[in-house]
Amino acid sequence: MLHLPPALNRAIGQALHEYRMLSDGDQVLVAVSGGVDSLVLAAILRLWRQKAPISYGLSAVYLDMGFDKDEGRRVGRQLEVTGVPFQVIRTSIGKDALAHTSTSTCFHCARNRRTALFNLARDMGCNKLALGHHKEDIIETFFLNLFYGGNLSTMLPKQELFKGNLAIIRPLAFLQKQEITELAELFGFAPVANPCPLTGSTKRQSIRTMMNTLYRQDPGLQSTIFAALGNVKPEYLLDQRLHGREARP
Repeated sequence: MLHLPPALNRAIGQALHEYRMLSDGDQVLVAVSGGVDSLVLAAILRLWRQKAPISYGLSAVYLDMGFDKDEGRRVGRQLEVTGVPFQVIRTSIGKDALAHTSTSTCFHCARNRRTALFNLARDMGCNKLALGHHKEDIIETFFLNLFYGGNLSTMLPKQELFKGNLAIIRPLAFLQKQEITELAELFGFAPVANPCPLTGSTKRQSIRTMMNTLYRQDPGLQSTIFAALGNVKPEYLLDQRLHGREARP
């Protein structure tokens, strides 16, 4: 059995433990894409099941967004080495979103993809949906919501939905992108190019470029920001509901 580097194994275990992501009898659906993050996640959950004191079902799904019908097959070929059951679901979510191009195209595409995954999890009898988001994704989402959504929020390592019938889990939440890249090399995974025409020109990419510039200037900044997301002082924010005042219309 392949062994994970100890430091990365501890970080994954910490996220799983602190947020109680997995329980005995869970049915876990991993949403995979062409990126190595989700491929690594599927492989890790397969490895973790071999050594964990609990038992859970595990399967993976790739949503074809309607751009490249061969992409799912290329992703599936790489997943074969993990032994995780895998299926490709054909959709037109991406093409439909582009047909109504606007400043919110990516938002609507992501929302519809998420809804499709929720429905799939329900239909497959899965109570956990595992996503491959990592530390940088969580930070970028915070700044996306701050700059473009007008709110202070981000992704959660674990989020309960539908009265607890489904939970989103992000076991890679405490890992950096570079660490996941190292794991991808260990597993022999390579990214499959995203066929979306908007790739590289999204608001998220702009945020990512900005953050990478800041990280180069101050290498400790990423850890500080991530820690701040778990050290919230709501009494020092301008949320009028916290101070006994009604919000203005």
